[in-house]
Amino acid sequence: MAADSAPSQSGHVWRFFRAGGINQVDLRSGADLAALDSLDPKLWVTLSCPTKGLEFDAYTLRLIDSDGDGRVRLPEILAALRWALQRVKNPDDLLKGEQSMPLDAVNAADQDGSRIAASARRILANAGKGGEKAIGPAETEKAALSFSQTKLNGDGIVPPDSAEAPETRRVLEEIIQTLGAEADRSGKPGVSQAKADSFFSECRAYCDWWKQAEQAPEVLPRGKDTAAAYAALQSVRPKVDDYFVRCRLAAYDARAAAPLNRTDEAFAAMAGKDLTADADDIRRLPLARVEAGRGLPLRDGVNPAWRPALSELRRLVVEPLLKADGPALAEEDWERLKRSFAPHEAWLASKKGAAVEGLGIDRVRSLASGKSRTDVDKIIAEDLALKAEFEAVEAVDRLTHYYRDLYRLLLNFVSFAEFYGRRRPAVFQAGRLFMDGRSCDLCIRVADPGKHAAMASASRMFLLYCDCFRKDSEERLCVAAALTAGNSDHIFVGRNGVFYDRQGRDWDATVVKVVEHPISIRQAVWSPYVRLARFIGEQIEKLASARDKAVTEKMGSEIETRVKAADEGRPVEKAPPFDVAKFAGIFAAIGLAIGGIAAGVGKLVEAFAGLLWWQKPLAVVGIFAAVSGPSVFIAWLKLRQRNLGPLLDANGWGINSLVKINIPFGAALTSVAKLPAGAEQSLVDPYAPERGRAAAYGWAVLIAGALLGLALWAAGGPTGLLRLLGAAR
Repeated sequence: MAADSAPSQSGHVWRFFRAGGINQVDLRSGADLAALDSLDPKLWVTLSCPTKGLEFDAYTLRLIDSDGDGRVRLPEILAALRWALQRVKNPDDLLKGEQSMPLDAVNAADQDGSRIAASARRILANAGKGGEKAIGPAETEKAALSFSQTKLNGDGIVPPDSAEAPETRRVLEEIIQTLGAEADRSGKPGVSQAKADSFFSECRAYCDWWKQAEQAPEVLPRGKDTAAAYAALQSVRPKVDDYFVRCRLAAYDARAAAPLNRTDEAFAAMAGKDLTADADDIRRLPLARVEAGRGLPLRDGVNPAWRPALSELRRLVVEPLLKADGPALAEEDWERLKRSFAPHEAWLASKKGAAVEGLGIDRVRSLASGKSRTDVDKIIAEDLALKAEFEAVEAVDRLTHYYRDLYRLLLNFVSFAEFYGRRRPAVFQAGRLFMDGRSCDLCIRVADPGKHAAMASASRMFLLYCDCFRKDSEERLCVAAALTAGNSDHIFVGRNGVFYDRQGRDWDATVVKVVEHPISIRQAVWSPYVRLARFIGEQIEKLASARDKAVTEKMGSEIETRVKAADEGRPVEKAPPFDVAKFAGIFAAIGLAIGGIAAGVGKLVEAFAGLLWWQKPLAVVGIFAAVSGPSVFIAWLKLRQRNLGPLLDANGWGINSLVKINIPFGAALTSVAKLPAGAEQSLVDPYAPERGRAAAYGWAVLIAGALLGLALWAAGGPTGLLRLLGAAR
């Protein structure tokens, strides 16, 4: 791959290599990495990629994915790169991709770098590796996880179990109960300072609201029992109002009383049912019999469905406030009762601190006036005091991952150097599929073959979608494998193979979908002959099958006729005599056809024999080109259009340009079985057909093919051949 260079606006001289039909930036030095933010985004091969389904460290991808949307984008790549470059001494070190980062590689002159170096030494010392000079993700991940699992981990969110005092633990649980939880680094539900401040503000507001009621006696007409009394009033209020309106209508016009009490037919309809006191049909009836000027009965003669509620109204409201225990409630008294609760209703409408109401006023007052807030604030402050320490551990963890993985991600994002370099598989290559004497290296994980194929078909590649599974395991995966060498003669849905993932595990693979496109020039050369042979074979099979069916049916019919005649005692009809004239005509027609073909072939042979010696090979080549040329040309055009982009776009990538897979590179992605160099091979096959017969068959096929080609060439194509044969007849 030839490389060229060009200066950017920042003055940095970039080097590019040509692969996949596009210019790709060649990242060779730390200076290239430092200047990457000045490279025109249009020159990046990729603008985004998913964080799942890649053969890449998932933890590193989560670190880079700053907004947590499951996608790594160009700005996030640049942000991660800038962060790493500021914290290493030599940018060239990031190109090494080593598993462990030397401690002296950290830029200790920088304030953040100094904290990272000190924290790295503490992590090694705590792990019993104080003498080590390098640290890797294995140590930092363990330290970060261990730190996050402690009761106080520096994130400013404290779970209830982080408090030693039972009362403080209870308060934290009540905050979560009323305002909800926030997850701390360990994933436990906890309380932040903002949540605690909001909780105690709600407590204070609720106490002040209650104080207003206690200072105004009219707000609580029943004292501590006001809430229960008001609830009893509200539970029957619409129904009592309905009753008195009905009574006023009956007073307005006596004719209204009967229908307002419901008709006899309505009661008759209920009579045929199994009724309960709280049935809907009964609850919809008036509270009592409607009469002009009648009060509401509170004991006898009331609707059975509403008797318990009216009993509560009498006990909690009527008797205490009206100081009466009469059998009925007058409408005037009912209106007076409603007015007595009007201040209480206004007070309820101005409620504050409703979030903590469920705790009860006594508990809320205890929280607002005690030292609960001080204790909660103290434990949150203790947690925040560890923030700097955890951030240092987290920074070491981040830097070790970037030191190991960031450059490799750039080789699969800014360019596809890893894919075209072939030194190791790219991050999107899931493994290798073995099937039909071939191995396919371009295998990509997919979630939904149908959805993926809809876009991936634009890649112009022959794709096999395989469901993969392992014995005695519930693991399943689906891969799309690109077939870029050989032919597709024996590839079909249901074909089995073996898939090896990047960890070396083998999976049983079954083809579930095929997207057909040209595979190779070699396949295109022979495809016309393969299609012709397949067509002839199918036609012969159809003719033989039809003839066999006809003979079988005729034999069955004759046997059935003879058996029936024998059962009925009738003489069996004799078969019609052999019609010599008819068959003579058939044989004559066949003879004419054969003679015509022989005459046509003879003329072709004569014409071919009349050619000069140097014209004969050209004629054979011309015939071959006439038959295979169109197929080869179409395949050549499509093979030049093969593009990796749609395969990755269908998986959620943001490919920025064409990423072509030309014919030579495609051939390298699929290996066809061949004998090793220097291998010994025995050509003796004990089960091969007899040599003489096999040779005869072979020569017959070869001669027939040659004659067909000559006929096509001499007659000016299939149309001319038919015309020539017609003239011969």
